[in-house]
Amino acid sequence: MSLTETSDRFTALPDEHTLAATVVALEEHGFSVEVVDDLDAARQAVLARIPHGASVMTNTSMTLTQAGIDDAINDGGSYDSARNKMAKLDFATQLQEMKEIGGQPDYALGSVHAITRDGTLVIASASGSQLASYAWGAANVIFVVGAQKLVPTLEAARERIYQHSLVLEDARAVAAYGQHSYVGKIMEIHQELPGRIHIVLVREPAGF
Repeated sequence: MSLTETSDRFTALPDEHTLAATVVALEEHGFSVEVVDDLDAARQAVLARIPHGASVMTNTSMTLTQAGIDDAINDGGSYDSARNKMAKLDFATQLQEMKEIGGQPDYALGSVHAITRDGTLVIASASGSQLASYAWGAANVIFVVGAQKLVPTLEAARERIYQHSLVLEDARAVAAYGQHSYVGKIMEIHQELPGRIHIVLVREPAGF
């Protein structure tokens, strides 16, 4: 398969039947879902769910950046930004405190790398820094996900991570930090307590 064919496979948007079926599967697994048309609507949907003054962790996500959610949370002054608190601490001597702030907010925001048709979320990470909040630590989790990330199976989800998302993230990391990225950990969320994880599914490509 050529690079172009691989890219097309992982960037194509699903048809409405696939989108609707995936939403049903997600809801059956305890996730709440809303579908919006574009990233502006996604930003509005996210902000509408978060009370002013709540502690919020914006995990590193191209989708959050593209949607303007990073700026709205961390620069807007309406929320207790976990990321801004962590930036004031010393990584060498206050790492555990940073983990506590980032891992236990009222709201953890981010995205996923794939959603399977039967309703499983798949998230890859180099360090795993965001995974604790997604799995248990945060009181609430909101994922903003471009519909191009819908895949048929877990095998396809892993292929998407290694053949598509990692390639793009590696290029970003080299440009931003001068170092390569890698997949250190992969988390699959198959089931959730109702009401804790909300998914804003966007009918346009977003993120990696």
